[in-house]
Amino acid sequence: MDAPPHPRDVYGLEGLGDAEASFLDALARGRLHHAWLLVGPEGVGKATLAYRMARRLLGARPDPAHGLLGAAPSDVVSRQVAARSHPDLMVLERATDDGKARKSIPVDEARRLPEFFANSPAVSPYRVAIIDAADDLNVNAANAVLKTLEEPPSRGVILLVSHAPGKLLPTIRSRCRRLVVPAPGVEAATSMVEQRAGLDHRDAERLARMAHGAPGRALQLASSGALAMDDAASEILRGLPAIDEAALLAMADTFRGGEGAARFELLFERLADQVHAMTTRLATTGSSPALDRWASVWGRLSRWPGEAEAINLDRADVFWSAISDLRAAARTAM
Repeated sequence: MDAPPHPRDVYGLEGLGDAEASFLDALARGRLHHAWLLVGPEGVGKATLAYRMARRLLGARPDPAHGLLGAAPSDVVSRQVAARSHPDLMVLERATDDGKARKSIPVDEARRLPEFFANSPAVSPYRVAIIDAADDLNVNAANAVLKTLEEPPSRGVILLVSHAPGKLLPTIRSRCRRLVVPAPGVEAATSMVEQRAGLDHRDAERLARMAHGAPGRALQLASSGALAMDDAASEILRGLPAIDEAALLAMADTFRGGEGAARFELLFERLADQVHAMTTRLATTGSSPALDRWASVWGRLSRWPGEAEAINLDRADVFWSAISDLRAAARTAM
């Protein structure tokens, strides 16, 4: 399955009518805040909503066929946004022009915001900046964005996407109007994945549950081979404490390079989710040494991918450390 389209290329969006209505009400009443923090789980359409808001602010022709904030794809503003050539739109994101993702949004790009907003809109009612995601700003970049928020630009609006707003600087959060984008739920996400990915109901529902009801995230998982990786995680856990060493060696060899990094992160995500579910089931039967051990392993599985990237640990070594922890936890439960 192909990867989902970039949010700037998506014109339809379902289930976010309340959020769109709140924004339109502020715009109609002349009470438009200079900064909006779009919060919710990853994959629920926050970035897509940001681009819809941006197109409306930039003057795109409304198109009710695409919802409250819908814009005509053929409109000149829509075409310029899609081509990343609109003079009044600035986007900060981890992705580079060649499609590769950086570890964070660098401070040099964030420092361009004051200069961007110092100029009057060239062809539009407003100048707009989208930060997708604010969670990806490094410390210096976050402080650079804060300086812009502290001095609200005239006829300027900043749209910040955040999957984990609690990790942002409190001073950034306090200067933004919060717009909550909830996940539509497993049933709705399942239906969307069935339609767009062409999967049967069982697999679509598995992906929707992995994504905790966020359809965009479910589609990303579908395109990244999450079903196969979820099966691999299940096989590892079922085989504990004795696991096929040859199979583990073969898996460890797949973690090299960029694609290997994505595979590594996905495997740890699936292992962590399944261990978390196991820990939750154990918790219903009361405290036990096995419960404490599994809870500790779950915490490390959740942290390891980020630590491996941050300090450039060998992924195969981290994988074998995780296998050792899983085996120890399984022996405790025996």
